[in-house]
Amino acid sequence: MDRDGVRSICLGLAGATENVQWGSDLVFKVAGKMFAVMNLEPGPVALSFKCSPEDFQDLGERPGCLPAPYLARAQWIALERLDALPAREVQRLLRQSYDLVVARLPKKARASL
Repeated sequence: MDRDGVRSICLGLAGATENVQWGSDLVFKVAGKMFAVMNLEPGPVALSFKCSPEDFQDLGERPGCLPAPYLARAQWIALERLDALPAREVQRLLRQSYDLVVARLPKKARASL
């Protein structure tokens, strides 16, 4: 998985937007709520996203994955490299992150997607 692949997956989801925040982080949102963050510069974290409690537990034990700084309490996982997981799994996890965020949106916001 590369940056363009992550962007393509995230922006292919209904209502998804992107913007640069915090200097060098590309933040993907739906209805103003974050569902993924990709670092545009080299650093300790390449990509972060929200995940289910089960995936949070499982991924936290895998090499190249760690609880996301500042967001672990909300069950976000960080990948040290974009290739830390197979591309299909990253795609599934990004979709799941989006779905988890959408599920918590108000009914009116969900309906507009």
